[in-house]
Amino acid sequence: MKSAMVGLFGTYAHEIVFLHVLSAIIWVGGMIAIRFAVHPNMQMIEDPKVKLGRTLAITGKFFHLVIPFILILIVTAVLMAVGLGFRIAAVDETGTIISQTAYDLYQVVHMKEVVWMIMTANFTWMYIKRRKAQKLFDLGDLPAAKATVALIPKYLLPINISLGILALWLGLTLRGL
Repeated sequence: MKSAMVGLFGTYAHEIVFLHVLSAIIWVGGMIAIRFAVHPNMQMIEDPKVKLGRTLAITGKFFHLVIPFILILIVTAVLMAVGLGFRIAAVDETGTIISQTAYDLYQVVHMKEVVWMIMTANFTWMYIKRRKAQKLFDLGDLPAAKATVALIPKYLLPINISLGILALWLGLTLRGL
């Protein structure tokens, strides 16, 4: 399996890195656009039902748009981590450090993987909360629907934006920039 992933990355490195970066741009950039462009303008809508309905519709479409890109991001991250040989360059079969510099980069790979996994878990929580709010909205329970999604723009989305920017920084570090 490992040699197949190394071979796949060796053959399609450009495409894999492109898909990885594109996925990050769409996910992180989309969150930034929603939080800092769309959300403030949604607050100008005076009718609470219309405002909440539009908010749920926009986030629903956005969430469904980014799901495939999150999956692509995870798959390409694994392909790059294995294909670029970070572990092989850092430690031998017994776990002894071969190169401190390579080992330090290998740790950055792990940090970046943890960041994306936390973001994915946070996204999953947002997705579930939005879906629950949509059901409450459809039943006409506007106060409960609003309370259910209140954490998303206030905390959950900004957390993912911050983590996404950190992951992009770590990615540049791994590329040696």
